[in-house]
Amino acid sequence: MFVLHNVTAIESQLNICLASSEFAPLAKTGGLADVNAALSAQLVKAGHDVRVLMPAYSDLKTDGCSIEPVTGLQDLQLAIGGWRFSYGIDVLTLPSGQLVHLLRCPAMFDRPGLYSQDTDEHLRFLVLSRAAIEWCQHTGFAPHIFHCHDWHTAMIPLYLKTVYAWDRLFENTRSVLTIHNIGYQGRFSRDILPDVDLGDAAHSLHQDDLERGEINFLKTGLLYADLLTTVSPTYAQEIQTDTYGMGLQDILQSRAGNLVGILNGVDYHEWNPETDPLIPANFSADDLSGKASCKLELMREMGLKPDPRLPLAGIVTRLVSQKGIDLMEQVLPRMLSGQRFGLAVLGSGEAKYERFFDELRRMFPDRVGFYRGYSNKLAHWIEAGSDMFLMPSAYEPCGLNQMYSLRYGTIPIVRATGGLADSVDMIDPELAEGTGILFEHYDANGLRWAVNTALDWYDNDLLWRQIMLNGMAQDFSWEHQTDEYVSLFRRLADL
Repeated sequence: MFVLHNVTAIESQLNICLASSEFAPLAKTGGLADVNAALSAQLVKAGHDVRVLMPAYSDLKTDGCSIEPVTGLQDLQLAIGGWRFSYGIDVLTLPSGQLVHLLRCPAMFDRPGLYSQDTDEHLRFLVLSRAAIEWCQHTGFAPHIFHCHDWHTAMIPLYLKTVYAWDRLFENTRSVLTIHNIGYQGRFSRDILPDVDLGDAAHSLHQDDLERGEINFLKTGLLYADLLTTVSPTYAQEIQTDTYGMGLQDILQSRAGNLVGILNGVDYHEWNPETDPLIPANFSADDLSGKASCKLELMREMGLKPDPRLPLAGIVTRLVSQKGIDLMEQVLPRMLSGQRFGLAVLGSGEAKYERFFDELRRMFPDRVGFYRGYSNKLAHWIEAGSDMFLMPSAYEPCGLNQMYSLRYGTIPIVRATGGLADSVDMIDPELAEGTGILFEHYDANGLRWAVNTALDWYDNDLLWRQIMLNGMAQDFSWEHQTDEYVSLFRRLADL
């Protein structure tokens, strides 16, 4: 069983190959991209050799970056199943100086968006997985750790143990698979078996799945990765249960000794109210006056009536059922009718939830603002200007916004699940301890109680200010979280 120990000094360099479908700010749909960017940057800063590979999507966000083809890695060929692909590897330099390698394969990645419903979606990420391994071969790079993320690169551990087992370059390589959200598994028809291209090792796939006519990429990774990690300690326990395991709980229980939860970190270079260039006014725990200015500017920006005493709750989220929007539908209209508070909402997703917030805005135009879509600037404004932040998730592997909220003195209201339970401590009003409000059961009564409790405590200026300061003092920096990964990687690689 893996037990975490902090690493205080670098004893020797780790070689790490990180393969992923997302990397911020180049390609992002959620926290997966943020984790990859922050973790790899910290590993590089700590002196490790980290090689990152991601697809060269047609709509990469490359402002301020330079891209160059890598000499000797152009016009390469990849044979997989009955397919043959031409590809090249380019290197992109981020404004920070960090390098990210891009898999340029137009046949697979020159199309709108990161993901698709196309019939070759499985093949796109099999190409990424195989190309990541062959990139190491072409460059003679022997990774101690092959770090894979979610279903998109979850086949790499099996490929290393079968198709590429002959290559002594990988004889000391160990694979780590990080589960960011177990709800996304990469489930495909067994008709893709020829494309998986395992040859005589096809028996290594989950045979019961094959009999049911399915191949599950994430399940395959869970079976063959040398180490499994996920993005919070509580989520690591939850996904071993019938409630949260999404059908994979039995495998995770059997591998419990090789499953570790490490809470995601926060990039405080970007999310820091003292230095944030995007918000109307900077502020700190020593001088909170700027937060009041941020609140009034946010209200104006969202079309609300500026009122410094109106309790304002922020929401920045994907509008999907996982995020507790159905609970908000049951609770918020009646509460807004009977109580005095406001909402600043940023998000997009399912049409029915977008209509709900549109209607809420029409019902309460002076107190509810809704921006459909995503705006990085507005996300920062909501964190800085809100008094409280709503995250009533049905499940939340880690979550980042609750940790952003704490740093900005915005008190989170969350359900006690996953990383929310690991990063928010329930307020004790008698001792003025804690950092937020947690409710246990996923139902309307729980959310209603939590919001009412927040509104009651908001009227206690001394208590509210102390809870704000408690949250701002928390440290979820990547520097600490990276030490935990390094400790794991070292023991796995026997270094």
